Amino acid sequence: MKSGNNNSNLVVFLPIIGGMVIAGALICAAAFAIWAFAFYEPGAPSAGVTPTPTFEIVRFSETSDPPQTVEPVSNERPDPNPTSETVEPAAAAPTAEATEPPTEAETTEAETPPAQEETAPEPANPGSVAPVINTAPVTMNSPDYGMQVFLFWRDEIADRDLKLVEDAGFTWVKQEFAWREIEPVNKGDFDWSRTDRIMDQIDAHGLKVIIRLGVQPQWAGGGFPEIGPPNNLQDFADYAAAVATRYKGRIDAYQIWNEPNLAREWGNRPPNAAEYTEMLRVTSQAIKAVDPFPIIISAGLAPTTRNDDVARPDIYYIQEMYDAGAAAYFDALGAHGAGYNSPPETDPAEIARTPGLANPGDFENNVPEELRRVYGFRHVEDVRAVMVRNGDSAKQIVLLEFGWTIDPRPDSPYKWHAVTAEEQADYFVRAYQYAKQNWRPWIGIMSLIYVADPQWTLEDEQTYWSIIYPTYPELTAAPAYYGLKAMPKD
Repeated sequence: MKSGNNNSNLVVFLPIIGGMVIAGALICAAAFAIWAFAFYEPGAPSAGVTPTPTFEIVRFSETSDPPQTVEPVSNERPDPNPTSETVEPAAAAPTAEATEPPTEAETTEAETPPAQEETAPEPANPGSVAPVINTAPVTMNSPDYGMQVFLFWRDEIADRDLKLVEDAGFTWVKQEFAWREIEPVNKGDFDWSRTDRIMDQIDAHGLKVIIRLGVQPQWAGGGFPEIGPPNNLQDFADYAAAVATRYKGRIDAYQIWNEPNLAREWGNRPPNAAEYTEMLRVTSQAIKAVDPFPIIISAGLAPTTRNDDVARPDIYYIQEMYDAGAAAYFDALGAHGAGYNSPPETDPAEIARTPGLANPGDFENNVPEELRRVYGFRHVEDVRAVMVRNGDSAKQIVLLEFGWTIDPRPDSPYKWHAVTAEEQADYFVRAYQYAKQNWRPWIGIMSLIYVADPQWTLEDEQTYWSIIYPTYPELTAAPAYYGLKAMPKD
C-alpha cells in the first residue's frame, strides 16, 4: 500500500518535473541565443568573458544584462515585405540581397564608438508640435539623408527610433503604408488608427517622410496572399488618393510600389514595365489631383542579373518604363544601391570582372559583364546613364535602399558578401561622401537600411543589414549608427 502511494505520487510529479526541466532548458537556450547577439565592451572588466565568434557587432559591459528582444504582438501581422532580395541566376549560386549605399564620413577622422546599451529616449508629445503643411513643391538637398524605419506596430519603439534618426542629424524617414493593413476587408473601409499615430510622431520629431504604397489586400486580388498589382488598378489609385486626402500637405514623398522587376512582387507573373508604368500613371495622377506638392518616386528596383520571367535587370526595366512613357508620371527615379562586397568607390567594371566581388554563380552561368556591374554601390551611375540617354537628366535619383550586411551565419546565402561591422560603418560614411563629391546635383535622398523592425530576430537576414537592432527598451546599435551620427551633413 505504501509502495503504491509512492508510485502514485511519482506519476503525479513526473510530468511536473519534466515540464520544469524542459522549461529550464528552453530558458537557457533562449538566454544563450540572446547573449550571442553581443559581447562585452572593450575596456570593461574581462574576467571570463570573450567575444562571441558569430556576431561581433554589439558590445555590452560585463555587468549589463543581455538585451531583450521584443515579444510579438498578438493578433497582428508584422509589416509585410520588409526587405528586398536580389534574384540570382538559375544555377545553384549564392543569392544576393538588395541593400542600400554606404555612408560618407571619413573613418580616419570620425571615430565610431562601439554600440552600447542605452535607455530609450524620452517620448515626444505628438500634440506638442504642429505639423508642417506643404504649400509648395517639396524639394530635396543633394544628397539628402534618410533611414528606413518600421513604425507600424509598436508606438513606443516608433518614438524611440524616430528620436534616434533625429539625433543622428538625418532629416528623412521612409515608412511603408501597406494597403492590406489600412483597407483590409472591403473597399472604402479604412483603419487610420496606426497611420494617424505614425504621422503625428513623425511630425513631432520634425522629420520628412517618404511613404511607400503597395501590398494589396485580399479583396483587391492580384494573387493574394502574394504581393501583386490589383485586378483593377483603379482600386490602388483610389487607395492612394485616400491616403493623400487624409494627410494632405504632410506626406513629403510617395514611393509607388516596390521592386516590380521581380515576379514575386508582381503577382508571380513575368515582370512587365509597361504594366507598371500604367500603375504609376493612374496612381500619381490620383495623388496629384488631391495634393500637388509631394514628390512622386518610381519604385525602387531589385538589383538582379537574372533576365527572364522571374526577374528583369533594373537598367533594362527602366528603359522599358521610358519606352512606355513613364517619364511623365514621376518626379524622381527610384533606385536601389547595394554595396555587396566592395567599398563604395569601387569601379563597377572592376566588380564585374572579379569573382568574389560579383556573385560567383554569375561567372558559372555566363551572365553578361554589363549585368554583373549591379554588385556595387556605383551601379547607381548606370541607372543615371539610362535617365540621361532618355533626356530626363533634370530629375534627381532617390536611393530608396542601400547598405552592407554583416551576416555571420555560416549557411546564409548572403555570407559571400558579408563585411565586418567596422567596414559597414566605414562604407556607409564613405558612400555619402562619394555622393557629395561625385553625384551632385542629381542625387536626392539616400535612404539607408535599416532601423530594424522590432519583430525581427537573429534568424531574419534583414537584422544584419541594420544599424539599430530589434531590442527594447535597451538600445542596441551597430558601430555604423555612431559613425553616421558623427558624419557631417552639409
